[in-house]
Amino acid sequence: MSLFRDDGIVLRTQKLGEADRIITFLTRQHGQVRAVARGVRRTKSKFGARLEPFSHVDVQFFSRGSDLVGRTLPLCTQVETIAPYGARIVDDYTRYTAGTAMLETAERFAENEGQPAVQQYLLLVGALRTLAAGTHQAHLVLDAFLLRSLAVNGYGASFTDCARCGLPGPNRFFSLQAGGVLCGDCRVPGSAVPSPETLVLLGALLSGDWQTADGCEPRYWREGSGLVAAYLQWHLERGIRSMRYVEK
Repeated sequence: MSLFRDDGIVLRTQKLGEADRIITFLTRQHGQVRAVARGVRRTKSKFGARLEPFSHVDVQFFSRGSDLVGRTLPLCTQVETIAPYGARIVDDYTRYTAGTAMLETAERFAENEGQPAVQQYLLLVGALRTLAAGTHQAHLVLDAFLLRSLAVNGYGASFTDCARCGLPGPNRFFSLQAGGVLCGDCRVPGSAVPSPETLVLLGALLSGDWQTADGCEPRYWREGSGLVAAYLQWHLERGIRSMRYVEK
């Protein structure tokens, strides 16, 4: 039996019995952790409100050695709030749907419980901080998070140089299976031909060039969001259910 402590983002909650919940966290050191929080559905719970989705918390777990591989779930014994991002996200539909898609994506990429996912954790913390601050449009923050999550998990897309031969861009053709834009010689059947401005936007979101991204016209970010969603689904081999509710 042991205690361990970590920082984490609450990804999801599930009811357990009459008063408990199973909380899914993405933590800095332990990756995805599922733990039981006893009594948090009672009105007198000391930390029930701290264990809601989007919350950034410092949490202490009580485990029995093999808990992180799923035999017996650890218990949440202490929770302290680091940043209550949910308070600034859930009251705005656009932010809420974008944030929910981020949480589900992070959970998919870090679904091996107990395995470190530090880059994914840091990306999620930064994205939720930006989303809650409202400094950029929610759909742009979401697309930037999705592109960067794909990149840190080995599925980075190229939006300038040819993804096959490396020919310097700009290149016009975009292929999901090839990993980004292709030149005329490497073009494969079924390649899309997005607007050059759309490719510039996606490259800006991936690199963090917010000045370019914020100045993009709506017709280009709509096209870009479609490409990002398709690229994500291709590499995850299944869709993100909450994406259907994202307000475009």
